Amino acid sequence: MSERQALPMDREEAFALLGHHTPTPSLIKHALAVEAAMRYFARHYGEDIEYWGMVGLLHDLDYDAHPDRHCQVTPEMLRESGFGEDFIRSVLSHGFGLCTDVEPEHIMERVLYATDELTGFITACVLVRPSKSVMDLEVKSVKKKFKDKAFAAAVDREVIQDGARRMDMPLDELINHVILALREAAPQLGLDGSGA
Repeated sequence: MSERQALPMDREEAFALLGHHTPTPSLIKHALAVEAAMRYFARHYGEDIEYWGMVGLLHDLDYDAHPDRHCQVTPEMLRESGFGEDFIRSVLSHGFGLCTDVEPEHIMERVLYATDELTGFITACVLVRPSKSVMDLEVKSVKKKFKDKAFAAAVDREVIQDGARRMDMPLDELINHVILALREAAPQLGLDGSGA
């Protein structure tokens, strides 16, 4: 990957940009969940936490307004906000095989691709628990739901498995890392059981 361009805004400004284009609360929470996973893995791999976090936060920037053209409008939205082509490429890589042909290559892109669907799946697992909390969720519970094709049927399990392979990480280990990442952000994601 070439030398990265500096981020054109701070996290607060990026969150405002997301809110401007994403009025749907569940999509905001999804963006925050993916951001949490990206920040966690950036720390895990000794990478730039702010950069990785912002890629996660803004990965679905065009989805609310243009669900039928997802990832086609995002590049222009990001360019208008001053983001560089490396950042845009990384964001687009999460849609590989679904809505883009940008294959995840850099470890950051592989993490984004692997965790995008998985954060949604784990969130769904939490919301059906009596505790409504990620704090007591275990990998085996997620794996049990993973095998139940009727549960969260819209989640593409093959993308999650492909993402784990691309990260060269066993699926159980990936699930465990994402659970830990979501625990760190549980209150802002509404996954701490406070609404149970």
